[in-house]
Amino acid sequence: MNDDNRVTRRRVDAAEIRHANRRWWDTDADAYQTEHGAFLGDVDFVWCPEGLREADARLLGELAGRRVLEVGAGAASCARWLATEGALPVAVDLSAGMLRHAARAAERSGVRVPLTQADALALPFADASFDIACTAFGAVPFVDDSAALMREVHRILRPGGRWVFSVTHPMRWIFLDDPGEGGLTAVHSYFDRQPYVEQDEGGVATYVEQHRTLGDRIRELVGAGFRLVDLVEPEWPAGHEGIWGQWSPLRGRLFPGTAIFVTERPDRAVGARP
Repeated sequence: MNDDNRVTRRRVDAAEIRHANRRWWDTDADAYQTEHGAFLGDVDFVWCPEGLREADARLLGELAGRRVLEVGAGAASCARWLATEGALPVAVDLSAGMLRHAARAAERSGVRVPLTQADALALPFADASFDIACTAFGAVPFVDDSAALMREVHRILRPGGRWVFSVTHPMRWIFLDDPGEGGLTAVHSYFDRQPYVEQDEGGVATYVEQHRTLGDRIRELVGAGFRLVDLVEPEWPAGHEGIWGQWSPLRGRLFPGTAIFVTERPDRAVGARP
């Protein structure tokens, strides 16, 4: 937004966050797909604005015959790609607007997957019902209690299951959301966990995004019972001149814009006897 008085960092309660983000994605779904749909594709799994694809990275492991939950799926392009790899995916999103686009893309592509509207903090699935869970920039930054989200994903995964998610790299929090020179100067504290909030004239939140440090994320994951397998920080690829919000060649060649956490639910509880 251009009006600085409508962008702030402040505490927001869980109900206001949920209402703001559901309404934002319902309202913004058309514009988002118009702007980014071609980059994301109808049947493709793109992890981040850097353009890293699961077809190349293979962070999810073996897919054929695996039940996969895409959390915060948006238009579900990732879930449809997973289906073409022999997986059995289900796509979940809070936004009816984004799921409407998922249904349209299914019609265009002929690749259909089950779509479910649900809150990522209350997934409507039985314990240990999926082999893999994943999300590319969905859900994790948009809930007030991401530690609870980690526990919920752990609950629906089978022992040995994998949970992989991408988010804005935490170090980006110290910079303005500016893909140009203005986005190269540190202006915020890395340790300020107050959410980024866009709000209307009355001060009511219309969009909320959360920040956690790298250490916070690891503690959330370990606390939920996951084992960290890898932390991927995609480099900006040569020849990629696209700009996506704050992501740009200028910034991407200097510091990371995305963090991808690759984790597993151990076959047995940590400390359990063999």
